[in-house]
Amino acid sequence: MYRFLLTPRWWGINVFVLLAIPFCVFMGSWQLSRFEDRVDEHRDAKATATAAQTEAPRPLAELLPVDKATSGRQATATGHYDRQLLVPDRQLDGRHGFYVLTLLRVDGGKALPVVRGWLPGTADPAKTPAPPAGRVTVTGALQAPETPGDNGVSAQGGLPAGQTAAISSATLVNLVPYDVYPAWITLDKGDAGMKAVPASAPSDTGLDLKAFQNLGYTGEWFVFAGFVVFMWFRLLRREVEFQKDARLGLLPEAGAGVDPEATDAGAGTAGGAPYDSASSPVR
Repeated sequence: MYRFLLTPRWWGINVFVLLAIPFCVFMGSWQLSRFEDRVDEHRDAKATATAAQTEAPRPLAELLPVDKATSGRQATATGHYDRQLLVPDRQLDGRHGFYVLTLLRVDGGKALPVVRGWLPGTADPAKTPAPPAGRVTVTGALQAPETPGDNGVSAQGGLPAGQTAAISSATLVNLVPYDVYPAWITLDKGDAGMKAVPASAPSDTGLDLKAFQNLGYTGEWFVFAGFVVFMWFRLLRREVEFQKDARLGLLPEAGAGVDPEATDAGAGTAGGAPYDSASSPVR
């Protein structure tokens, strides 16, 4: 009954199934591992943020370049404040406002972007406190450069002079005549009465939409594997039923119908049976 499994058609079906199922299981397991990695990274990021609140600040040079291990760590730098910029459309505690960003010129001439605090309302230089004069030492959480259009960072262009949409060396280098570090810090305590901006977790470390997409893809791949098995059994069952019907003679025979165009010109039918017109009675 199952000898049809050895036919070329079923060989192709079987090979496809034997390849598709392990592939779907592998892809589902890989997506699940990606979700588990994000859970671990989220846990590590929270542990890093907790440890950063109690650990001693380290010099900026020791923490560069910024990565998942150093993001959020306490950094310290010494220099003097220079150009001040505003970062509009930033939310804090559910309120609309803006960041006050001041570039700190450190030894060597490079500038470190420092978020001195947050103020509510529309970005307005008139109500922004001026930075302290002279040589200062700042301490805050180290942050990676922002990417416009990502994680809520505005990609808006054409801002007024003295404003920037993203805190990024690639953006700031076009606004100041000196090099900018590919990093920034947010002060632990808001300067001049401003509210401190909390440090954000490194990108791709939180349980965000991408993490749950990995979990959703995991389910999809295992569903695909189950669907392949289901369809194989369905095709097998139909083939077995076809073979049974063929043995019982329940299948219509090919060419059973009579093609009227194939009949001879002098032939006719009577009651469905062919007859010769020459033998019909003459009236």
